[in-house]
Amino acid sequence: MRWTVHGEHTLQDTPWVRLRSLDVERPDGTRGDYHVVRLRDLAVTAAVDDRRRVLMMWRHRFVTDTWAWELPMGLVEDGEQPVEAAARELEEETGWRPESMRELLYAQPANGITDSQHFVFRAVGATRIGEPTERNESDRLEWIPLASIPRMIARREIVSSATLVGVMALLLEQGAWATLLGA
Repeated sequence: MRWTVHGEHTLQDTPWVRLRSLDVERPDGTRGDYHVVRLRDLAVTAAVDDRRRVLMMWRHRFVTDTWAWELPMGLVEDGEQPVEAAARELEEETGWRPESMRELLYAQPANGITDSQHFVFRAVGATRIGEPTERNESDRLEWIPLASIPRMIARREIVSSATLVGVMALLLEQGAWATLLGA
């Protein structure tokens, strides 16, 4: 069943969020307004070292007033490719520069209400180049063993959807998820 969009108008427009009202026709023929949040795309980096540890940031998110571990991530800037944004964010937020990047997965986190796309990359090798240049991102950085990730998720120490899909993809990629859960 397909919905048809007949028009769109702006309700709110900021550099971060664009709230739109769409004139939609539903599959049953009814027509009405549908509110959509248009967001910039997000680039995420999962840097894994040769000891099977992932580089994570301990962060406070004031919107939900929660502390949790996250992968480095940020918005894709105009004219920037997602892989470039992911590498840039890793370096700015952690002080680690990826040697190379490869796509880990692609996600649409809430495609019933937003058009945001999440591009998750794996850093293949990383070199410490100095302190993070972005000072407002995290309290600390740690290389966390992948084997610890399922328990951290269960304890709600990892709650960001972009981070969750990234670390779960790492675990699936390594065939570790079922093993770590005792299946």
